[in-house]
Amino acid sequence: MPVHDWTRIYAGAFHDFHHLWLGTIRRALNGGLLPSDYYALVDQVAGALGPDVLTLERPAGLPPSNGNGSNRPAHAGGRQAVAERPPRTRFHITDEPRWYAAKNKAVTVRHASDHEVVAVVEVVSLGNKNSRHGIDAVVRKADQLLNAGIHLTVVDVFPPGPRDPEGVHPLIWGGGSDTGFRFDPSKPLTCAAYVGRPGAEAFVETYAIKDALPNIPLFLTARDYVDLPLEATYRAAYEDVPPAVREVLEAPPAA
Repeated sequence: MPVHDWTRIYAGAFHDFHHLWLGTIRRALNGGLLPSDYYALVDQVAGALGPDVLTLERPAGLPPSNGNGSNRPAHAGGRQAVAERPPRTRFHITDEPRWYAAKNKAVTVRHASDHEVVAVVEVVSLGNKNSRHGIDAVVRKADQLLNAGIHLTVVDVFPPGPRDPEGVHPLIWGGGSDTGFRFDPSKPLTCAAYVGRPGAEAFVETYAIKDALPNIPLFLTARDYVDLPLEATYRAAYEDVPPAVREVLEAPPAA
């Protein structure tokens, strides 16, 4: 299914779809994609990221985790090792980053042993991009996530605007000609997976409106990930979009 131009409809319609899509992502992750020792929730992640989100206090007796999952054994499920199967994205960036992101509602992945958040899936909304305050929140809040060792996957279906002229990835990663990323005007939308610190890696895919959504990694540790099925979950969520909204999104361009 091609990605729709959500700028053609009012913001509330995408807000509704945003919730539907997060729910289908959660269902896919909990339906067998995640290893059995992880689970996913749709969480409210707004404002300052407090301990309920970051879960920095660990239960007594558990070994410390530095965000790379080194104290946890491998389990069955969709997990794959970067060394064995590198994610297939157009850009793989290993420069030292500036980490930024914003959170409203997002999918969080937690480890079942201690309920610690290990990863977050964020679908960017137009509200994140239509004001300087919104973009600043995108930048500020991800810094907290990634500095805490929490891995982040960001999906953006909105075209770049004056506050993100090359999309959200350069804001999250940090700009400059030496970052390994080159903006492609023919593929202006981005989705990207970031390894939380102390690692410094980004896996970025670009696409355009009317393209099928690419799969993108969701990292569980610095070395293990699952493929996030964006196309399948988008398609499932779109089935519940009201017909009146679909009519606007699917109408041919005006002559």
